[in-house]
Amino acid sequence: MAFVAFFISKFALLIHLILLSLSISSSALNVTEILSAHPDLSDFARLLSSSPVADDLAGRSSVTLLAVPNAELRRSSAGIPLSSASVVADVLRYHILLRYLSWPELRRLPSSGELVTTLYQTTGRAADGIGAVNLTISSSTGAVTIKTPAPFSSSPNATVLAPIAAVPYNLSILAVDSLLVPYGADLAASEGGVAAPPQSEAVNVTRILAEIGKGFNVVASMLAASGVAEEFGEDERGAGITVFAPADAAFADLPPATDGLQSLPAEEKAVVLRFHVLHSYYPLGSLESIVNPVQPTLQTERAGAGRFTLNITRVNGSVAIDTGIVQATITQTVFDENPVAIFGVSNVLLPKELFGSPSVAAKPAANVEVETAMSPEDGSLGIPPSPGMGVVGSYGGDGRRGRWTAAIICIGLCLLV
Repeated sequence: MAFVAFFISKFALLIHLILLSLSISSSALNVTEILSAHPDLSDFARLLSSSPVADDLAGRSSVTLLAVPNAELRRSSAGIPLSSASVVADVLRYHILLRYLSWPELRRLPSSGELVTTLYQTTGRAADGIGAVNLTISSSTGAVTIKTPAPFSSSPNATVLAPIAAVPYNLSILAVDSLLVPYGADLAASEGGVAAPPQSEAVNVTRILAEIGKGFNVVASMLAASGVAEEFGEDERGAGITVFAPADAAFADLPPATDGLQSLPAEEKAVVLRFHVLHSYYPLGSLESIVNPVQPTLQTERAGAGRFTLNITRVNGSVAIDTGIVQATITQTVFDENPVAIFGVSNVLLPKELFGSPSVAAKPAANVEVETAMSPEDGSLGIPPSPGMGVVGSYGGDGRRGRWTAAIICIGLCLLV
């Protein structure tokens, strides 16, 4: 009997430790880290990580996050003061559903639709208590639409594009094609009732390169002549920009095969220039410790996910930038004031899509892992997942293996005791 009692006590301890380890692994989910594996969602991830909503989300379970890809975010955010931290926070809260919705569950929505409460409802600022969204599915196309339940609302609807990631029963991330705005939200005021500050004038990147920087006359003149510099204003008012500016000497040292860079057609020259700009503000410290080395550029938005990306890593104490055919390093900080950072780089960044051989261009991006996608059951949505938007089966690429590892450790501890 003593042996049986001993065995039961050890078994109870084992179960307790396993449950504890599983709860710890669930609570440690980092949504922004999951999003970092998807360059098409970098702007949305940056808004989320720079707001208090990321911390609110980290302490919750059984939620669904509606993430907006970069191009759709820029298009649908017109008129929304993303420079106001409180406005951004409330809009983001409206994109967090307080219920875990898997892809198959979306396909089983009732024809009448279903109301799902959002995190915005918990703030107490939801007009008329409407802090929910209405999910409906089209009987003809299978498309899932998300909209505010308020009648006569001018807020745009959003359509689910594809599943992005899922940690079963804990976190589901879905891509949607538009930013959702809570009904009755005062987009011109902060949480304290103070009007949002007017947007500041765009930073003149070409003037900084020509006057403040030394030896960047070629890239400054190319940016001005191509009209690419004029595209920066809207980006600065969003997630900001990071510009990699080759020194004049870098243009003089171009290999023979690319001596005709200056004689390229205007549009291809603009492509090369956009390839030197990240559509997010990164100070030097952030580049040195960047989580996802594969970063989209301004040209990625035009060409599609996975194309015209830069691989940014730290090598021998310096920030290295790899295009697939050219390696460069950051040589100096020319300008750094949120939302614009400008860095001098040692070489002209040549995109493999224009200058590389087919074998090089087909080389897969490094350090990006995508697990088996949780694909639509029959594809009847009619909206295929965007490139680069694979669905990981669990957090960190292998959450189940981590939980079983924790369980095995617990068994070992019990046996030792």
